[in-house]
Amino acid sequence: MKKKKIIIGVLSAVILFIVLLIVFTSGQEETKNLKVEVEKGQFRINVTTTGELEAKKSEKIYGPRGLRNFRIWEIKIEDIIPDGTVVDSGDYVARLDKTELTNKLKDQEIDLEQSETQYTKTRLDTTLELREARDELINLKYNLEEKQIALDQSIYEPPATQRQAKIDLEKAQRSYERAVNNYIIKKERAEADMQEISAALREDQQEYDQIKELEKEFLITAPKSGMVIYRRSWDGQKQGIGATVSVWDPVVAELPDLTEMISKTYVNEIDISKVNTGQKVEIGVDAFPDMSYTGSVTEVANIGEQLRNSNAKVFEVIIEVNEYDSILRPSMTTKNVIITDIIDSVLYVPIECIHSNDSLTYVFTSGKKQQVIVGKSNENEIIVREGLKEGDEVYLLQPDNPEDYKLSSLAPGILKIYEEEENQKELKKQKMRDRQLQNLKGNTPPRGKGRIRTNKNRNPK
Repeated sequence: MKKKKIIIGVLSAVILFIVLLIVFTSGQEETKNLKVEVEKGQFRINVTTTGELEAKKSEKIYGPRGLRNFRIWEIKIEDIIPDGTVVDSGDYVARLDKTELTNKLKDQEIDLEQSETQYTKTRLDTTLELREARDELINLKYNLEEKQIALDQSIYEPPATQRQAKIDLEKAQRSYERAVNNYIIKKERAEADMQEISAALREDQQEYDQIKELEKEFLITAPKSGMVIYRRSWDGQKQGIGATVSVWDPVVAELPDLTEMISKTYVNEIDISKVNTGQKVEIGVDAFPDMSYTGSVTEVANIGEQLRNSNAKVFEVIIEVNEYDSILRPSMTTKNVIITDIIDSVLYVPIECIHSNDSLTYVFTSGKKQQVIVGKSNENEIIVREGLKEGDEVYLLQPDNPEDYKLSSLAPGILKIYEEEENQKELKKQKMRDRQLQNLKGNTPPRGKGRIRTNKNRNPK
């Protein structure tokens, strides 16, 4: 029984292999012998790209803007509402981490207390010093009056006694005047000290008030109604909880204007020469495959860039969406078909029909290998300018025994016409390159001009 089962299994596998071989071989044979007709009509040249929807205009939701004054360079998002949440004006959006600002506030509280203490101490010291100076003035004034009385009473005394009384009065007068001047100086110095400490106190108080006011800005609210969209960092990552906000650009989130949308896309360096502003675009949205929109190219980058995880050089292209649809949202993936050229009434065939051998381009038709001259192409088809006519049938792929097909060449006169045309195009390109080179040379300052003059050209004097 076991041997019988093994034999049946082997026979089944062999039969299945033979069936698959027949199907595959017949399919290959059918593909090789498949013919297509040369069509005539409108020929579109497209560049198809994948893009992402963005709002053309949006209002930024900012975090605190005065952090640089306190040497805080970045803050983290401690909490934020989900991406895409619809909010009203004044609604809660996010909360930022206040740890570093709280430390600054504690330090400033200490500085403010020290300034207040210093202010009180200076005020008391100056008060006591001026009070002592005023008491000294009063005592010196009394002493001056006493010396005056003594001088008045000395008129009955000997001249020497009168002279001594007069000298004592003059000393008392000088001491009093000196004390008055010292009091004025002490008062001015006390006023200056108080102004200085008052200014320091005001500065510390002002900085403290600014930190307290700035602390309120760590609670982020919506400036107007709309849908909150997370901001993206340089590498395309959404800035949600835990993301860092730089003080140089303190944007926490955005409120996009969904009435005007754009699709940001990137075009390969091979196709970028075909893309220009003003070209029409057919736009599809992956989320809604049954919907289609139109647009136009508004911006084409002059400088290429290299996307992350890719070696290809690409150029950024901005496409403006013509229609408004409430279902469209930022970050939706789009398929953009940029119509770079439309040519009417031309012959075209699938690109697979065209074969080349050195400078010879040809197709396979019934019994012969027909030389052709081709023109522009799109992703699937290519224009045939000479060698075929509408309705001709050509092989989609190279048939078996291609060497059996005799070459049918174009007339020398026809080849010469197209050769001259190519020469003219090449000449125009060369002239354009020469003109660009001449313009570059024209912008270069003449030899010897625009240089810094050395000391040799200066006057020795």
